[in-house]
Amino acid sequence: MRTGKRKMKTMDGNTAAAYVSYAFTDVAAIYPITPSSDMAENVDNWAAEGKRNIFGQTVEVVEMQSEGGAAGAVHGSLQAGALTTTYTASQGLLLMIPNMYKIAGELLPGVFHVSARVVGANTISIFGDHSDVMATRQTGFAMLAESSVQQVMDLAAVAHLAAIKGRVPFLNFFDGFRTSHEVKKIEVLEYEELAGLLDRDAVNAFRRRALNPDHPTFKGTVQNSDTYFQQREVTNRYWQQLPDIVESYMADISKLTGREYHLFNYYGAPDADRLIIAMGSMCETIEEVVDHLTSCGEKVGLLTVHLYRPFSLEHFFRYIPPTVQKIAVLDRTKELGAPAEPLYLDVKAAFYGRDWQPIIVGGRCGLGGKDVIPAHIEGVFANLKAAKPRDQFTVGIVDDVNGSSLPFGADIETTPPGTKACKFWGLGSDGTVGANKSAIKIIGDRTDLYAQAYFAYDSKKSGGVTISHLRFGRQPIRAPYLINKADFISCSQQSYVDKYDLLAGLKSGGTFLLNTLWSEAELDANLPGAMKRYMANNSINFYIINAVNIAEQLGLGGRFNMIMQAAFFQLAGIIPVAEAAQYLKDSVLEEYGTKGEKVVSMNHAAIDQGLGSLVKVTVPAAWRTAADTSADTGRFACASSQSGVCLIAETPAFINDVLVPVNRQEGNSLPVSAFLPQEDGTYPMGTSAYEKRGIAINVPEWLADKCIQCNHCSYVCPHAVIRPILASSEEVSAAPAGFITKPATGAKDLAFRLAISPYDCTGCGNCAQVCPAKEKALIMKPLASQLGQDALWQYAMSLAPKTNPANPFTVKGSQFETPLLEFSGACAGCLETSYAKLVTQLFGDRMMVANATGCSSVWAGSIPSIPYTSNHRGHGPAWGNSLFEDNAEFGMGMVLAVKQIRKQLTVAIEAASRMGVSDEFTASCRDWLDHQDSSQGTRQRADRLIAALEALKDRNVLLNEIYENKDYLVKRSQWLFGGDGWAYDIGFGGLDHVLASGEDLNVLVFDTEVYSNTGGQSSKATPAAALAKFAASGKKTRKKDLGLMAMTYGYIYVAQIAMGADKNQTLKAIAEAEAYPGPSLIIAYSPCINHGLKLGMGCSQEEAKRAVDSGYWALYRYNPGLKESGKNPFSLDSKEPTMDFKEFLMGEVRYAALKMEFPDQADALFAKTEQDAKEKLAAYKRLANG
Repeated sequence: MRTGKRKMKTMDGNTAAAYVSYAFTDVAAIYPITPSSDMAENVDNWAAEGKRNIFGQTVEVVEMQSEGGAAGAVHGSLQAGALTTTYTASQGLLLMIPNMYKIAGELLPGVFHVSARVVGANTISIFGDHSDVMATRQTGFAMLAESSVQQVMDLAAVAHLAAIKGRVPFLNFFDGFRTSHEVKKIEVLEYEELAGLLDRDAVNAFRRRALNPDHPTFKGTVQNSDTYFQQREVTNRYWQQLPDIVESYMADISKLTGREYHLFNYYGAPDADRLIIAMGSMCETIEEVVDHLTSCGEKVGLLTVHLYRPFSLEHFFRYIPPTVQKIAVLDRTKELGAPAEPLYLDVKAAFYGRDWQPIIVGGRCGLGGKDVIPAHIEGVFANLKAAKPRDQFTVGIVDDVNGSSLPFGADIETTPPGTKACKFWGLGSDGTVGANKSAIKIIGDRTDLYAQAYFAYDSKKSGGVTISHLRFGRQPIRAPYLINKADFISCSQQSYVDKYDLLAGLKSGGTFLLNTLWSEAELDANLPGAMKRYMANNSINFYIINAVNIAEQLGLGGRFNMIMQAAFFQLAGIIPVAEAAQYLKDSVLEEYGTKGEKVVSMNHAAIDQGLGSLVKVTVPAAWRTAADTSADTGRFACASSQSGVCLIAETPAFINDVLVPVNRQEGNSLPVSAFLPQEDGTYPMGTSAYEKRGIAINVPEWLADKCIQCNHCSYVCPHAVIRPILASSEEVSAAPAGFITKPATGAKDLAFRLAISPYDCTGCGNCAQVCPAKEKALIMKPLASQLGQDALWQYAMSLAPKTNPANPFTVKGSQFETPLLEFSGACAGCLETSYAKLVTQLFGDRMMVANATGCSSVWAGSIPSIPYTSNHRGHGPAWGNSLFEDNAEFGMGMVLAVKQIRKQLTVAIEAASRMGVSDEFTASCRDWLDHQDSSQGTRQRADRLIAALEALKDRNVLLNEIYENKDYLVKRSQWLFGGDGWAYDIGFGGLDHVLASGEDLNVLVFDTEVYSNTGGQSSKATPAAALAKFAASGKKTRKKDLGLMAMTYGYIYVAQIAMGADKNQTLKAIAEAEAYPGPSLIIAYSPCINHGLKLGMGCSQEEAKRAVDSGYWALYRYNPGLKESGKNPFSLDSKEPTMDFKEFLMGEVRYAALKMEFPDQADALFAKTEQDAKEKLAAYKRLANG
């Protein structure tokens, strides 16, 4: 047992695993995947900083191109004698399975740290359950599970120590997000303590067994049926010995920490008659419930599984009280077609043939990261009271389809007395989460209080809702679930008051802080009735602060997080305010110091203002009976209506049944039957149009008299919230008041208007920034001042479609085409959506999209809000997502399927054309047959043939067959969308093969130069000198030239574009690529929030222009079709650089921070980056010159 006080730090589970693994690791082979990436990022950062492991070295970190590649590198590194680690989850772990068999079979002591996560089936989720780790239990890896951040710190060491001593590789896992991202104050093991536990003789023996030409050996043989079986049986003793080795190391850790660990830990009454067996974070919740029930005299207990493989029956039975009569086994996974889930089956098998035969039942809970709360567990124990407890049950959902769900138990309070619970509602990218991470570390590291934080996100990018859950107390905090009884609630977004039930669970006498533009006098007119009633009837202490105005005055733009954080410390009273202010200012220096003194000074001023600008609202007695207004009950997603129901009239059932409650943060209450129409994962299109989030601070106002009708604003709008509208004189006359128009240029007898949707706008401001009018025709105004535009937008959207008066393949003309991508969940200012939206305007009515997993699948495919939509005829992009690594192959499969069906259709139409049923039908058949592979006019030819078939189809079986397949008459426009992580790295092999196939398909790569979706990790698209995760000291190698590589085939259309630099070139490249009868590759420069644009994302189009002006990014088109006419297929479309290269680099934090953090390396890397760009540009010039 240790003596003295151990050092305590505030960290999350990923950091704890990384900290311990770093101690034992020589080499880390990594690849980013949510939610495990942070482990690898920490290791990379520490290596860059020169942190030493227990062998006195920095860890050698290598980022591979995929998880399969990382596993191969782990395997090779282990074979060469280096202790090697990797970090992964979900599909990434499954890609490692073949190497896991090899590593285990060769008795190599690798360790895989896994933040366990869903494996995508009929949908993808980034949240935690055990479906990934359970898919590896057959590989031979030992499997060690932890339930909390503290256990990760303690037991991750056991995985490494036992792997080395026992010669069996370990998969060390804990729940993704719930443990990996939960921030807690924990005790830290010191490296010298861990070094003392290491079996150095075993390390030496491992290194001596490695492949070495000084004493060569041969590994990886091929065996036949005569010997393979024996070879597999010869190593059994290593797995038989391993449980005792693990138990021994657990005893060592117990001596160091005072926390008792075993392969199976029992918690509860010594004479328990009812027992739950489980593993992972739910065990912390079960312990809370066990404490509560045993204090009430009930005899219950929990058996926590730590070492799941090998499953030691001896140790399993050692800790179960012999009084147990009934057992419930809880699995956090689902195995379709199996008789039951794996842990349950293991427990049943353990008791098979024994005299002791308790009743054993099993159930599923917590899938997809769903909270397991005390009421769920109380219900499980209640089920065990029955004479015949329900088996094969589900916990935490209402299964009204299969009837499997247990009723919830009592809503019991299990958190320790004195614990203060605080909730913070924010918007992704407004800094709320970052501020709360800072707050939890300040309180955890600088006080004696225990602290816990968990951050709940929706699936949108930076514009999604965030809810931070923070707990503080004098006693250790377990509670691995969201707060449902709060002492303090803060909301940073005024627009949330009528969208979410912000005050749900706020205790009587609690405190509510609202960031608002409204004055105290304006609150009565603007707050929903239910919110006013709640505050008045529950004695809520209500405070407001105008953090938006304060931030703008200080030059912080929309970053008001530090103001809100200071206000929290002022109101919460957790630590003295003066101390809190100083701690906050110290944290600012630490976090923002690399961004310059000005940024630090602004944030220091924000802290002072936040402390001094609070307004305490006197809650009027009249609010006790405040009525709901029509606005309260009519507003979309209103969680505050008196009736508790807020349906939208005349909308699809999906909107009211699924989208409304999910967007109200009430998705947990939806029954299974709500998803029967989506049972195979198919979701309706266009549902984002019903959201109306109203999240922007400022939105554009159109000044008609200044407008030159160029449509540039609509062209660049990432969210399709600004559109040119053509209206007839009759439509203008019937319009609501305020529907200002002007005569349309180039469209006789029609009026022109720019329609703007204020509720859908994210407020990026790119529209105003690109406006080329002499006096800007768009100015950014506060959202509240523009809400009257909503009715005008709705009217504009109801107008009859007009024939495009301009060429749709021009900037102006393209914007008269309906965008079939609208109101996505992408970040404000995102260029990915601007490109994708443009493609849908040109080809959307006949598009097929294979979308790689990444940003573009998240902003497009996060239920319940689907931004891809259909036109007035019901046509639109058909969209599908497979995986990250196989998108090219997935898209090619679509092409082959359509190609084959159209071949059959061609044969049928050929035969029908000879039947002579009518001249028009014969002519339409011939027209179709002669031009079936031509994009131009394909819809018109299909319409003509379908019209002819309508009158004839019932006459003949063949005609009926053609009519049944009429959807295939239009030539499909096949697109493959994805980011640079897919195209340059994990999916490159497949992409190369598909492009080389010669098939007629189009690839659009959103090149952000990092893995944007997983947080900004380096890819082979990342240029030298860029700071990125996994390149903590700046990337050392040049960017891969994907386009140049594709050109070597000679028959692939290739283009590099940057919308902000040349709108016409972007449009021309997309049009040429689609028209080219073969494969095309378009690489689109996409500034990203991960770049840290000093101009801000409101100038993302301008940043793209700066990239081209400086020579950082080149514009070109390579059209192989020109070779047939003797022309040079390569056209360099960008001009000579006119901007200083380094000036461009210094405009982005990803480069500027290198100068601050690694000044001795920065200049040389900047010079290399510039030289790389010059060499690339010179190569393009040579191609352009023939």
